[in-house]
Amino acid sequence: MFYFLGDQIAQHYSIFGLFKYLTFRMILATLTALSISIFFGPFFIEKLKDYQIKQNVRRDGPQSHLTKEGTPTMGGVLILFSILISTLLWSDLGSRFSWICLFSIALFAMIGFYDDFSKLKRRSSEGLTAKQKIFFQFIAASIVALLIYNTAATNEELFFIIPFFKEVQIDMGAFFILFSCFVIVGTSNAVNLSDGLDGLAIVPIIMISAAFIGLTYIAGNINFSEYLAVPYVRTVGEVCIFCGAIVGAGLGFLWFNSYPAEIFMGDIGSLGLGAALGTVAVLVRQELLLFIMGGVLVLETISVILQVASFKLRGKRVFKMAPIHHHFELKGWPEPKVIVRFWIMTAILVLVALATLKVR
Repeated sequence: MFYFLGDQIAQHYSIFGLFKYLTFRMILATLTALSISIFFGPFFIEKLKDYQIKQNVRRDGPQSHLTKEGTPTMGGVLILFSILISTLLWSDLGSRFSWICLFSIALFAMIGFYDDFSKLKRRSSEGLTAKQKIFFQFIAASIVALLIYNTAATNEELFFIIPFFKEVQIDMGAFFILFSCFVIVGTSNAVNLSDGLDGLAIVPIIMISAAFIGLTYIAGNINFSEYLAVPYVRTVGEVCIFCGAIVGAGLGFLWFNSYPAEIFMGDIGSLGLGAALGTVAVLVRQELLLFIMGGVLVLETISVILQVASFKLRGKRVFKMAPIHHHFELKGWPEPKVIVRFWIMTAILVLVALATLKVR
């Protein structure tokens, strides 16, 4: 909104010409989302308490988690509200990419909302079954993937890119749709599985989104994209506004979600934010970089797959408990130590992924 207003007002007051600069709007989008989430956070938490929207804790989990019983959940509503308002205020709404990102996060947030609502209704930690959740996620991801595929301006927007090999660009054709579905659904579930400790999921989301600010800006700039040998996608730079909003909203949420947490994001937040990261990766053709940056999220997912497969095939568990952050808790690591060490691992992996931009 301010992008168009700034264009009109700048004809009379030149200082408003700043609104035309992508970096300036990205900073303001980050600060706007941060301000909204921090300002409305206390009010939102009190309302959740009033309506008895509280966390139901797994009885088979670490005993220390029983103290989390009754903590307000569905805090993802606050995150998504902050992202939505900030993106609408500061994005160039003429760019299709901004709308695709908002559409994706909204679709998966609705699935998360239904899952959270089911848990509250049953007064249980179990909501949708795994099969139901995957089914709805693939429907949502298919819609998003088809939207990206059908609105692509050039074939390059559908290429598969491999880091380290700048000459390797594979035209996936219609297979792009299926591949994108797996990326978006996989990332959504990975974030969901990682959201088991205070602040554990939101900080990796913030770090990866911050990296995507740079990646989307580069992909949308013809000079930078050519220099760093990444696909040029016209106007995709606007997505850095969306990513900045995620960073700001995430930091604001972390203010209340840091140990000991006053609020949890719930599935409405984890599924929506995970899908948002997957969608951004697909738009800028950097799915493999997302895989590297989200190494901790991948580790969490693999630990669950291994645990389930091992128990079904051998009747034995690989870990004390899955996802793997619970394994370390049961080994005696204090919760804050598990959280911070996973943050450190994510920071390292994000730096490694960004370093690949020069190793091409």
